[in-house]
Amino acid sequence: MNAPDAALPARSPVGPPDGLLQRLRAACLPEWHAYSRHAFVLRLADGTLPQESFRHYLIQDYLFLVQFARAYALAAYKADDVEDMRQATRSLAKIIDAETSLHVRFCARWGIPERDILAAPEATATMAYTRYVLERGAAGDILDLLVALAPCVVGYAEIALERMADPATRVEGNPYREWLEMYSGPDYVAVATDAATALDRHFARRGGPGRMPALEATFRGATRLEAQFWQMGLDRAT
Repeated sequence: MNAPDAALPARSPVGPPDGLLQRLRAACLPEWHAYSRHAFVLRLADGTLPQESFRHYLIQDYLFLVQFARAYALAAYKADDVEDMRQATRSLAKIIDAETSLHVRFCARWGIPERDILAAPEATATMAYTRYVLERGAAGDILDLLVALAPCVVGYAEIALERMADPATRVEGNPYREWLEMYSGPDYVAVATDAATALDRHFARRGGPGRMPALEATFRGATRLEAQFWQMGLDRAT
C-alpha cells in the first residue's frame, strides 16, 4: 500500500495558495499521492521502516545531493540576471558547504562512516532522477530546471508536515523522528517556500498558458522518479 485512504489536501501547505506549484501539483495528483504517501514515508512515520532501508536511503541521498549541487550550478549558468545567479550560487554553496557535511554527520549517527558513503555506487533510481533534472535544465531554461527540482525541494517539506500532523505518526521512540522534525521544521519549510515562490517569479517572466503542458509533464516525471527513489529504499530490505 502506498497511501492511506484520506484524500490529499486540495493545496500544498508550502508556497502561495494560487501559485504555479499548486497548479503543477493539481495536474498530477495521482502521481503526487503515490510519492507523498509512499509506503516508505508511511512506515518511516510510524517507525516500522526497516533500518536497512533507511541506511540505504541515507547513502543514496548523499549521492543525490552531489548531483543536486550540479543542478544549482546549472541554474546559475541558465540565469539571465545577477540576482538569479546569486540565488543559485547560494543554494549551491549551502549544499556543498553545509548540507553534505550535515548529511555525513547524520549518517555517522546511523553507523555509516563517510568512506562507505563515498565508495557506494549510485543506485539506478538515484541516477534516473538526478540525470532527469539535469537533462531538463540543459534542454530548457531555468524555469524548466526549477520545476524538475520542485518535487524534491518542496515535497519533502509537505511530506514531513503532513506526517507530523497525522495521529498515526509515532514521535516518541521513533528512530526516524529526527528526519521528520528536520524537514517539518521552520528552517527547511522556509527553503521550500522560497523554492515555490521562485517558481512564480520565473513563470511570470518566462511562462504563459502555452508552457503549462510541458511544465506539467516535467513536474509529473520528476514526481514519479521521486516515488521510485522511495521504492529503491524500501526494496533494500527485501
